[in-house]
Amino acid sequence: MSLLVANDLRKTFGDKTLLDDVSFVIEPKQRIGLIGANGTGKSTLLHVLAGTEGVEKGEIRHANAFSISYVEQEPVLEGEQSILEAVYEGEAPVMRALHDYDKALRRFQENPGDEKAEKNLYDAQAMMDAHDAWEAETSAKTVLSKLGLSNYHAKVGELSGGQEKRVALAKALIQPADLLILDEPTNHLDASSIAWLESYLTAYQGALLLVTHDRYFLNRVTEAIFELEHGNLHYYEGNYETYLEKKAEREAQAEQEEEKRQNTLRREMAWLKRMPKARGTKQKARVDRVEALKADAPEQREGTLDFVSDSKRLGKKVIEATDISKWYGDQKILDGISMRIDRGARIGITGENGTGKSTFLHILAGRLQADSGVVDIGETVRVGYFTQGETDIDDSLRVLEYIREGAEVITTKDGATITAEQMLERFLFPRSQQWTYVSRLSGGERRRLYLLRILMEEPNVLFLDEPTNNLDIPTLRLLEDYLAQFPGAVVSVSHDRYFLDRVAERLLIFESNGRIERFHGRFEEYLEQQEAAKTDKKAVKKEPRRRPRKKVSYKDQQEWKTIEDTIDQLEQEQAELEKEMAQAGSDSARIQELLKDQETVANELEEAMERWTELAAVMEESGQEK
Repeated sequence: MSLLVANDLRKTFGDKTLLDDVSFVIEPKQRIGLIGANGTGKSTLLHVLAGTEGVEKGEIRHANAFSISYVEQEPVLEGEQSILEAVYEGEAPVMRALHDYDKALRRFQENPGDEKAEKNLYDAQAMMDAHDAWEAETSAKTVLSKLGLSNYHAKVGELSGGQEKRVALAKALIQPADLLILDEPTNHLDASSIAWLESYLTAYQGALLLVTHDRYFLNRVTEAIFELEHGNLHYYEGNYETYLEKKAEREAQAEQEEEKRQNTLRREMAWLKRMPKARGTKQKARVDRVEALKADAPEQREGTLDFVSDSKRLGKKVIEATDISKWYGDQKILDGISMRIDRGARIGITGENGTGKSTFLHILAGRLQADSGVVDIGETVRVGYFTQGETDIDDSLRVLEYIREGAEVITTKDGATITAEQMLERFLFPRSQQWTYVSRLSGGERRRLYLLRILMEEPNVLFLDEPTNNLDIPTLRLLEDYLAQFPGAVVSVSHDRYFLDRVAERLLIFESNGRIERFHGRFEEYLEQQEAAKTDKKAVKKEPRRRPRKKVSYKDQQEWKTIEDTIDQLEQEQAELEKEMAQAGSDSARIQELLKDQETVANELEEAMERWTELAAVMEESGQEK
């Protein structure tokens, strides 16, 4: 039985149709990626499914007990709640048990001698037992840790916007739900958190519908694609890679149909010109047919930027930073970092959140003063800076007016000119939208418009700070194609592995100690190298230390006789501890003691097994193996 069925959904915004009688089905455990240009209605569709927004027509059917967990792009949380309180908030019995237990535990810790607090804690522990919630508590704290949130009792209102998004994401992941809806879940996550989320969602037991610009993430997590385009929803079976193949086939077929339509239109118009006016009735039928063919013109497809702008030529010296350091209070963010940007450079900057990536870019651009060090900028440098939170777009302007403020036309390297109107069309703003007020654009459309404005000013050095946040996949493809032909230098701060692989040839990986690691190559290659290094380190640790010798010492002989008994004893201790854990119930203090004992025994057992392997090799070499 299908999990959810949507029939003939219709939704408009002003004169724009977002959902044009859209129908689809979501099956249990299905993992779907929703893609489309910003402003086409992706977030609106998610709101409709979550029940936070209505439609003008159509219906959605699902079971009565159906539940949804939904993370918006900009979630709103209660500022006075702690992180744990926010995460445990929910109507499911297990979530109520977690919420009440956390609250009772904190009150008991604050008033250890209070009988009422002790009784409340006892009752809360009983509810945890009744709903098997102890495992859910461990899972919740694991999720928070993996998302970089370790201070569970910090107030939500004291967190950054990115941290709030991670709290909302953690809350959604642990809530029991039939359908999990995620709107740009990888925004504000670093590479390690994104990799963890990939593996988590791959094993997720409910259905999943997500919007993301991260194409590696989309490819690895989803098994079906919904594409929202001009009010219509196209369904593709398979992941993002399969979608690209099938979309190319669909567009090729559409091109053939368009060619046929154009040929028919030319023949009809030629016939009309030759026909004598006396045959009015038949001529009117022909005119009606021509008008129908004109009206059947296809919608605008994704734009292309297949040109090189004639931006001001860079001199030999571009930008050189020497020994840049920056402090925020007692914390050193940048520690003596040096970097040179040459003509044609393609540099990617990545690393964990809070390590100073955006700070460094601000210093390079001259927007922020370093505490020590020097930035030397060449005289011919003309920087275009796409920042994370630019908000200076005048809402009272129309789309075309805003772009014309940057430039009326741009000149290509071949001497041709491209007007502001033509550039807007290439950036997915059709002529019908170019006289729309900026205030009526969606958040993603504003970011696309802001990016185009920067490119219209024809810079020769581009700084891109998290450009993939809030830019849709079609715009990212446009930007990547533009950068492939861009003659100047490009520095991009991003966690997006796909984007960095497309636009960066060398990487600066920012570390928490204020220093950087340098890597020449693609981001995925760097991640693979890091993973291989971890694997090698584990292998070296476990590799037996074989001592090449022919004679066996008396000590080794005696140890060889008893080591198997030692291993058996440790395995028995391990089994006994597991029984005690099961009997400990809600006694958290006892559980903590047993966990420490388990860790100690596990380490001793691993050492004993390694020693057995080592001794076995020695005894085999000497011919004295049992």
